[in-house]
Amino acid sequence: MGFVIGSGGYESFCGTSYASKVLGVSIGTVQGLVERNELRGWKTNGGHRRISLKSIQEYQQRHNLHANSLISCEDRLRVVVVEDDEATRLMLKMNFDRWDLPLDIMMYASAIEALLDMPSLYPQVLLTDLVMPRVNGFDFIKTLNEHTTFKSMAVVAMTGLSPQQIKAKGGLPETVQLLHKPIDLEWLRGYLGALVSVRQINQRLQTQKGGQAT
Repeated sequence: MGFVIGSGGYESFCGTSYASKVLGVSIGTVQGLVERNELRGWKTNGGHRRISLKSIQEYQQRHNLHANSLISCEDRLRVVVVEDDEATRLMLKMNFDRWDLPLDIMMYASAIEALLDMPSLYPQVLLTDLVMPRVNGFDFIKTLNEHTTFKSMAVVAMTGLSPQQIKAKGGLPETVQLLHKPIDLEWLRGYLGALVSVRQINQRLQTQKGGQAT
């Protein structure tokens, strides 16, 4: 997400993938809504479509649509997956759908696409490949690490690289978890399940503190 200057001041925007998730429609439908001027959108010089978040909210109001869980639900773990290999993305999605975990998943084929939406998503977890075209996982993680918004985000690097190869490429922050390919799905399920449990415990504690304060 980012900002552009409009007649009313600064306006935030997101990418097509995030817009489709919020509205619960396909990416093609979102593109059609933009072409019919039902959503305000434009393309960057690099060809990436950006859509006004305000226009998405206005569209929801006009059509009496309820806000998607990405906006309204705080008891689900928000996870961004960045993986350029389509087969791996499909495999992960199939397993996420099977697991009985409260997860909101957004998947991207490139770091550039993900970077457009992450400030809108406020994810708690990032799963990213390291070897990707254009912007690789090392640069992607480094970019996110420079922003305070993502300091508390859990990061898991999925890779077939050896520890020596990772070190030769500059290494990763100590807080990054390494998940070697082929992906250990049981480990990943347990890891996400533990994060869900910690989140739920923290929410209960906050609720109790709020009740005591009143």
